Amino acid sequence: MKTITMGILAHVDAGKTTLSEALLYKAGNLRNLGRVDNGDAFLDTNTLEKKRGITIFSHAAKLTTKDLDITLLDTPGHVDFASQTEETLGVLVDYAILVVSATDGVVSYTKALWRLLQRYNVPTYIFVNKTDIAGTDLKQVLADIQENLD
Repeated sequence: MKTITMGILAHVDAGKTTLSEALLYKAGNLRNLGRVDNGDAFLDTNTLEKKRGITIFSHAAKLTTKDLDITLLDTPGHVDFASQTEETLGVLVDYAILVVSATDGVVSYTKALWRLLQRYNVPTYIFVNKTDIAGTDLKQVLADIQENLD
């Protein structure tokens, strides 16, 4: 079985924890799909996180499939907790998923995370989230990504 460590990074409210929860749920590692805004997300265990509806501390979870054992690291997106996210980059030797919200596009913190991922030489996938929200222009978001993330 292949073992990897993968982190999910993005600016605040881009949907990192929601994506992490969905991956765990779809893989069969969670019985119930929690929501950050309901305060029942599996990964946001701290009382303050539940109260504020944001991830403050990096959290790890095991995602297992038939052929893969993933340590999934969900990181804070609020710039006030950027040190928690940067500490996580030291162990991300395998992959990162940089989440870009289709409603926000590439914001300054997305660019900062991209530069950090490059500095730490972490292979990165870009995941565009919230494409199902009315009024989002996927072509514009993709152009924004191509223009701002080399």
